[in-house]
Amino acid sequence: PSEVSVFEINIRLVGGFLSIYALTNDKLYLDKAELVANHLLPAFDTPTGIPHALITLSNGASKNWNWAAGGCSILSELGTMHLEFQYLSQLTGKDIYLQKVEKIRKVLKEASENHMYYNYINPQTGKWCQKQASVGALGDSFYEYLLKSWVLSGKKDEQARSMYEDAMKAAEESMLRKTPTTNLMYFGEQRSGRLDPQMGHLACFIGGVYVLSALSGAVSSNSSIKNQMEIAQSIGKTCRESYIRTATGLGPETFHFERVDVEAKSLRDNEKYYILRPEVIETWFYLWRSTHDQIYRDWAWDAIISLEKYCRLDGGYSGIRDVYSASVTHDDVQQSFFIAETLKYLLLIYSDDSFISLDTYVFNTEAHPFRIRTL
Repeated sequence: PSEVSVFEINIRLVGGFLSIYALTNDKLYLDKAELVANHLLPAFDTPTGIPHALITLSNGASKNWNWAAGGCSILSELGTMHLEFQYLSQLTGKDIYLQKVEKIRKVLKEASENHMYYNYINPQTGKWCQKQASVGALGDSFYEYLLKSWVLSGKKDEQARSMYEDAMKAAEESMLRKTPTTNLMYFGEQRSGRLDPQMGHLACFIGGVYVLSALSGAVSSNSSIKNQMEIAQSIGKTCRESYIRTATGLGPETFHFERVDVEAKSLRDNEKYYILRPEVIETWFYLWRSTHDQIYRDWAWDAIISLEKYCRLDGGYSGIRDVYSASVTHDDVQQSFFIAETLKYLLLIYSDDSFISLDTYVFNTEAHPFRIRTL
């Protein structure tokens, strides 16, 4: 296709090349990362500096998704450029990449309302387009990258840390809830001041963010470290429930909490698919590294058994259309994040802590490790 996603090319290709460079020190990969990033730069040529979602690499023409509200840019996409561009500037000594993402951060900070960040922003005006917020689809990795930018900087980027702390506090107040009878903790989705009590598989990654936040000391008080770990463990458990309440032992795309009889389950047919997503296993990886509680290895092993039984085919692994049916229908797609993330986090759960140590590396949102700054 002539148009590509700026966000996807950044996290997979720029991030992938930067990570190979971090692991091998072979400059070829740094040069490739820079080459690809340079081709993305025209997408940032908007009145606010907020990038468009799509770019034609051959001529630099860019635009937003035609399905996105009001021609707006998406928080999870424009907020997930920072780590790669920050790292690229750090490694090449060229400021242009960092300047691009610092401009985005400035516009977002100015637009935030009581530290709330919404899913759609207008690249022409820097104003929010709709008052929807989520730590799942459309929002997710923006929050992740605030924390990880601070970690990658060797804890020097104080603006990232304080924005992370404030944004998460606001997100918790508006979206973090517990079910009344069963005490399952979940992040719902905010729609124009009303909370929708549903959680997406994508949002399950947030448990891992809380662990990293606790391990790195991102949030000021000591009591908050305990609180961060409690939230992380609760989210890890809720997402585990979404897996074990199915026929296949694999979790659905979206699950709900409005009725006790369908807690942590899908309500609609178009939510029941599993496309080899990594987010639940990612959170269990962080929980394993931080607690060494055998339960996380056990949960991961259950997922491996289900993947082998229901997703493995002669040619690779396939997503399935309905996790609630043991006679599965395959979608015949092996997503690239299955290898980059799902399998990698599974491997890491059973590896020694010193292998890709969290003291030395920080993962981009596609699970590519970058080396934390030490100077």
